[in-house]
Amino acid sequence: MKQETKNALIRLFEKWAGDKVVETELLPQSGSYREYIRIIGEKRTVLGAFNADLKENHAFISFSKHFLSKNLPVPEIYHQDDENGLYLLQDLGKTTLFDYILHLRVGEGFATDLVLIYKKIISQLVRFQVEGGEGLDFSACYPRDSFDKQSMIWDLHYFKYYFLKLAKIPFDEQLLENDFQKFSDYLLDAPREYFLYRDFQSRNIMLVNGEPWFIDYQGGRKGALQYDLASLLYDAKADLPQEVRDELFDHYLQEVQKVQKVDPKAFKSFFQGYVLIRIMQAMGAYGFRGFYERKEHFLKSIPYALKNLETILGRLDLPVELTELTKALNEVVGSEFLQQVGQEEEVKLHVEINSFSYRRGIPLDKSTNGGGFVFDCRAIHNPGRYQEYVEMTGKDQPVIDFFKEKSEMDEFLTSVFAIVDMSVDKYIKRKFTNLQVSFGCTGGRHRSVFSAESLAKHLREKFDVNVSLRHIEREIEGN
Repeated sequence: MKQETKNALIRLFEKWAGDKVVETELLPQSGSYREYIRIIGEKRTVLGAFNADLKENHAFISFSKHFLSKNLPVPEIYHQDDENGLYLLQDLGKTTLFDYILHLRVGEGFATDLVLIYKKIISQLVRFQVEGGEGLDFSACYPRDSFDKQSMIWDLHYFKYYFLKLAKIPFDEQLLENDFQKFSDYLLDAPREYFLYRDFQSRNIMLVNGEPWFIDYQGGRKGALQYDLASLLYDAKADLPQEVRDELFDHYLQEVQKVQKVDPKAFKSFFQGYVLIRIMQAMGAYGFRGFYERKEHFLKSIPYALKNLETILGRLDLPVELTELTKALNEVVGSEFLQQVGQEEEVKLHVEINSFSYRRGIPLDKSTNGGGFVFDCRAIHNPGRYQEYVEMTGKDQPVIDFFKEKSEMDEFLTSVFAIVDMSVDKYIKRKFTNLQVSFGCTGGRHRSVFSAESLAKHLREKFDVNVSLRHIEREIEGN
């Protein structure tokens, strides 16, 4: 985020809230070009958003206000500067459904708690689709007010140009286009007068005190019920087991039948087709972001998408013949090149260790991991109070001797090592890639520096990890 944008959001917050900003935290970008910053004031915390696409902003803000009027769990829009693409919204915290899946999943199974959460999500999805669509101003939709034939062809071409061609999958262009026309015509036969969220997946669902809240519905429009359910159940990196998908599919049918008459057999037939077009749309995004824009995160989703595609092809039973499309999709599943793309290499855990001064604030975790520790060293006897140590740091031998002979440092570090070792051991086993540990003291020169140096030495000797070490105050002072 540019500094001028950040400053504009801070001014917008202070003018609206009458509050002084204490701290800001830049949020990592995901699959969009929108930018977010957490603004922490003396009295409240909000998210500040910037998006240069003003039409998309209008859709999101309009939908948010409508959904709130229906008591649907979406963030409140507090204030906006439409002309400059800025707005302030409710901060729902840091836990997405995807994050929760990573922490609760056990082996090849699927935690019972997750199934219960998914059932809550499905109940809310039905509300969005039926109740949320009632009275919604679909003229605010962007770029289309319906998931119509044009929208479908755009998605299919996205898949063709940014996935099939970049992955070097052979196909007959005309025959494939013919199948695209037949496939989209078939999907259009499904009832399509409901609200279609468009990107209903685990990274767009927040968990707040165990309850689901929803974000990023600015691409919503009219469409079929099956599309969003397909997005949720076949979300690539969520990697739901098929038996869980089947259980949740049956739960959806039970929930939707409470408010809308649905023919289960016809619904299931169209569902297979919508799963297929959703997977193809997602793979187009992985190709564009991964192959074209060289963003590794999207390449790592490809193996999961291949697994999903293989599953749906094995169950596919559509009343329309799609010979060339099916042939190309089977080529995708069997591609040795694609099976290697995004495969996780054995990456060592990186432990970032910092020393800092509390006068300048706690270091920001830029890894987006969100985990780690901050240890306050200010309870330890401070050599900086004595003139002979003032110009030294925690790396100088006289200061080191002081800590060993005249302070509680050994007892402090014994506790720190035990806590950090437990996380490092678990992170290695779960193949996590980043852990941040920071030590703070008053000046950032003595106690925090010695603690950071000691932990770095300890971890290098005990674990096979990569350790980086920064003494932030010393960097600022230039020594």
